[in-house]
Amino acid sequence: MSLPLEDYAMIGDTHTVALVGKNGSIDWLCLPRFDSPSVFTRLLGEEDHGYWQIAPTGGVKRVQRRYRKDTLILETDFETEDGLVRIIDLMPVRDGRADVLRLVEGVRGRVPMHMDLVLRFDYGSIIPWVQRTDGRLSAMGGPDAVLLETPIETHGRDFTTVCDFVVDEGDRVPFRLTWYPSHEDHPRSGLDCDRSLAETEQFWTEWSARSDLGDEWRDEAQRSLITLKALTYAPTGGSVAAPTTSLPEKLGGVRNWDYRYCWLRDATFVLSAFVNSGHRSEAEAWRDWLVRAIGGDPDHLQIMYGISGERRLYEHELDWLPGYEGSSPVRVGNDAAPQLQLDAAGMVMDALYLAHVKEIGSPDGEIWAVKNGMLDLLEKRWVEPDAGLWEVRAERRHYTHSKMLSWVAFDRAVKTVEKYGIEGPVDKWRRLRQEIHDEVCDKGWNDDVGAFTMYYGSDALDASLLTMPLLGFLPIDDPRVQSTIRGVEDKLAYGDFLLRYQTPDEEADGLPPGEGAFLLCTSWLADCYVMAGRHDRARELVQKLLDISNDVGLLAEQYEPDENRMLGNFPQAFSHLGLVSTINALNGFGPPSEAEE
Repeated sequence: MSLPLEDYAMIGDTHTVALVGKNGSIDWLCLPRFDSPSVFTRLLGEEDHGYWQIAPTGGVKRVQRRYRKDTLILETDFETEDGLVRIIDLMPVRDGRADVLRLVEGVRGRVPMHMDLVLRFDYGSIIPWVQRTDGRLSAMGGPDAVLLETPIETHGRDFTTVCDFVVDEGDRVPFRLTWYPSHEDHPRSGLDCDRSLAETEQFWTEWSARSDLGDEWRDEAQRSLITLKALTYAPTGGSVAAPTTSLPEKLGGVRNWDYRYCWLRDATFVLSAFVNSGHRSEAEAWRDWLVRAIGGDPDHLQIMYGISGERRLYEHELDWLPGYEGSSPVRVGNDAAPQLQLDAAGMVMDALYLAHVKEIGSPDGEIWAVKNGMLDLLEKRWVEPDAGLWEVRAERRHYTHSKMLSWVAFDRAVKTVEKYGIEGPVDKWRRLRQEIHDEVCDKGWNDDVGAFTMYYGSDALDASLLTMPLLGFLPIDDPRVQSTIRGVEDKLAYGDFLLRYQTPDEEADGLPPGEGAFLLCTSWLADCYVMAGRHDRARELVQKLLDISNDVGLLAEQYEPDENRMLGNFPQAFSHLGLVSTINALNGFGPPSEAEE
């Protein structure tokens, strides 16, 4: 049985991520990449679907945990009647290996410990063949194999590997799990734990030192940036929306999606967070990933890709898994990939323009050709209905946010020509920019509601329209913007936070209703407060987001105020980038909008 999401911490190596519970159990790990089949899958199932737990035997009086400052190295202290033991969990930054290192340290007294290693490949469906070679335990099944190294003697029991040992004060007992392709020879021994720990700590502290952050909430912003870095696939520069699949937006519900892919929208938000926080190399890597992913054919632009630019992300269900707290189905792949979402081009153009303003990358050359291709496609398609920002799996509509982002695309193209003197059909782009602006102001506005609404002719409020002033579509003091903000505050409030939109009926949305507060929307509202000079109110919202983050500073996609529970995939890039954006804005590092640059 999995734990509440808030009881998990994350470790990672910028290739993949493991979720470690307060009980000392790794319940989710995909190897060797974010989107690979999982080796430990108890998060979405039962014990027999795989986990790796190291914990004291008997009762535990208290558990405390933290990350080492400015790193992704997790330390968990277990206090028992016999003493205090610490588990240090980390994934060493890749040197060609995919490793999980767990170090058990005796801090005080003499503490009996127990380990359960339940290896199940392919999302918990394959029981591996296990053998011992040269004192090391290997397990293989299908294309996957792992090697366990430890000085502790282990033995098999009911298709699991177990061991019992005692840790005295000053002891350090290492465990290293290494993935490798099953057709290859066993990897060399890797039990140089002190070196791995030191190199991993050095990597993260040096990376964190490059952050350009203000003083207020510096540590909290740094934690979110580290989380975003951990969700970036180092070999390609692609950034996943989250490292998990099928964590529900409502417990027991069916809104369970695979987020282990690169949404253009999400990745561009992440790029902006990095750019405004001083991390240039991530922005440059993302630009290169974008060029490769689109592949010179913007006519077939997708809204998401695999982490190496893969296009075919076929969605299917894993019917042997019961889902997180019984929330089924469990899905792998994502059928939203081929949807028409008109905002994707606008988000890309906005992020690239911001990068150019910050003098990251040249605005011309290959990237200009990519932009032109996207704009040519958008010129033909902006008049069409689409699936919208929220990826509605039902009838396409003329979503106001989608049209507004179409305006953003042409606006940033015009500004690029004007600022950098690059050749382009700027008169046509100016005309399209004005045409779209006029239409949104006419058809997106609802006099009866007194606000811009979700789609043309709709009465429903949509929190995504808080981005109107943030993206420069209308000024923050425009009466229509102020009225829309008040409507969102009134109609979409859920506890201290915001829903994405007014809950539609099943026919309109394509799925049964029900979800938690969407945390990025609260950050958008806080950004609007910053732009309006209401800094105290913005600080209140930032503090509320920090108050619901877990003990190690992580946030899921959504939050259920009535039950004080996190919901949705975890940890979620959207939630963390929103938090960084607002903190940066309050500190004067990267205003919410760069539209006037």
